[in-house]
Amino acid sequence: MGNILLLAGTNRPGANALRIARVVQGLYEEAGIKVDLYSLHKMPLEIFDPRCYAAKPECWLPIQEMVVEARGLHIITPEYNGSFPGVLKYFIDMLKFPVSFVSKPVALIGEASGTWGAVHAVEQLQQVFSYRNAHIFPQRVFIPKVNACFDTEGRFSDAEILQRLRNQAEGFARFCEILNPELDEVTSGSASA
Repeated sequence: MGNILLLAGTNRPGANALRIARVVQGLYEEAGIKVDLYSLHKMPLEIFDPRCYAAKPECWLPIQEMVVEARGLHIITPEYNGSFPGVLKYFIDMLKFPVSFVSKPVALIGEASGTWGAVHAVEQLQQVFSYRNAHIFPQRVFIPKVNACFDTEGRFSDAEILQRLRNQAEGFARFCEILNPELDEVTSGSASA
């Protein structure tokens, strides 16, 4: 079983989701918890060919494997037009069913420039991952007015939200440990099928 996978849920250049993902990555590392970080801006262009619904290109296989092998998924999503980004939905759609998410622990962070911190995006992602039979970690973090959370040097400077992120990361790591015996059984069973 691999590390926790942090997923920056947009391919927008200079995205706040990636900035927040790096903050969370640092919190995991401070706690001695191994994580990997993947940003959707790294998605190979070949995956956007409509024929990929039927057959995935070779370049997609390591990404698919990274998701399947992850101990849990920790997703940071912005809110675009009252929902999560379309590229995040496409990423989910391109992953193998059901093995990619069944019994997989999933934690969610929403960030937005508005006052609600992407609550709509997170709620909609919960529905998607519930449908895919993932285990949703109940402690969500919402980051409103995200641009104000960084100082002039680009450091995350909101101590209250930083503590929420730290608590979430540590709690999610424990959640993954509790659920991974079940996850190990599911992924090993699906690999032999």
